[in-house]
Amino acid sequence: MATTSENQVNPGRLIVLTGPSGVGKGTLLKRLCQRHPELQVSVSLTTRAPRPGEISGQSYIFVTREEFAAAIAAGDLLEWAEYAGNYYGTPRQPVEAALRDGKWVILEIELQGARQIRQTFPQAKLIFVCPPDWETLEQRLRQRGQDSETAMQKRLARAKEELQAAPEFDACIVNDDLETAVQELERHLGLTDKQDISASRG
Repeated sequence: MATTSENQVNPGRLIVLTGPSGVGKGTLLKRLCQRHPELQVSVSLTTRAPRPGEISGQSYIFVTREEFAAAIAAGDLLEWAEYAGNYYGTPRQPVEAALRDGKWVILEIELQGARQIRQTFPQAKLIFVCPPDWETLEQRLRQRGQDSETAMQKRLARAKEELQAAPEFDACIVNDDLETAVQELERHLGLTDKQDISASRG
């Protein structure tokens, strides 16, 4: 782990994007990176099975539970969390290397992991993504068609708990209209659609 003194002279920036499942974090992040290709998105480890179209090393790094446990024991993860019976975590080495190189790194992670990052990287910018209303979030989750009703009820119950954590974060963005949400995210990060990261530092 980088020390506090190292982080103080570090030109890079760590950004955390979190929010309940179904709120559209991935879509928001994809659009932001299209507008700001200099941003680097951390690829998480997960123990869940790949979904159709997902490629290991791009969408996620897919590992076994034993491999994940070994990464925890070795201190190789910046944060990790359990969600819906599977484990997710952020590899430490590539993130810290990118920060040392002056890059802006974004983590799209669960609430539990975001809280861990706040403790270990207090200078990180933590952003919570909210749905426009509860009905919209439930509709988005059900449209996925990936869960049994029992699993869906667990997701919804967890989402209600997670939404209560929004005040803990540096900023809360309502993802109703995607373009508006992206512009709000840019504003909180000090970016514009015509401004690159090197120009926005300092």
